[in-house]
Amino acid sequence: MNPQLIGVEELTGTYPFDIRQSMKAMRLNRFFWQMREASARALWLENRTAAYDAAGLTPEERTLVDNTDWIGLIRYGVSFFVLEKFARVVKITNLGVYASMRGETLEAFLKTRQVPDAV
Repeated sequence: MNPQLIGVEELTGTYPFDIRQSMKAMRLNRFFWQMREASARALWLENRTAAYDAAGLTPEERTLVDNTDWIGLIRYGVSFFVLEKFARVVKITNLGVYASMRGETLEAFLKTRQVPDAV
């Protein structure tokens, strides 16, 4: 383990993204990166199984995507920067994703922000 990450698991809400996580989640990260292409979005919207098969996703990975388990995806090793691509496909804003990760509604989450009427 990277010595800079020692003890990181004790920090609430911290999910290290290192080479091991990157390799584990590579299929998912590539799948989400492809969501910037109209053809990939259309395939997923029309035939999820075919989209998952094309990406070689495991049953666990498919479940994470189907459930839009944002925090589960982050813990699995998905990069938030590619997860944003998929959030657009399912019509959720970044703020909505953040709220979900905290187990809150968007409205409850916005009340914790300094600009509660931001959306």
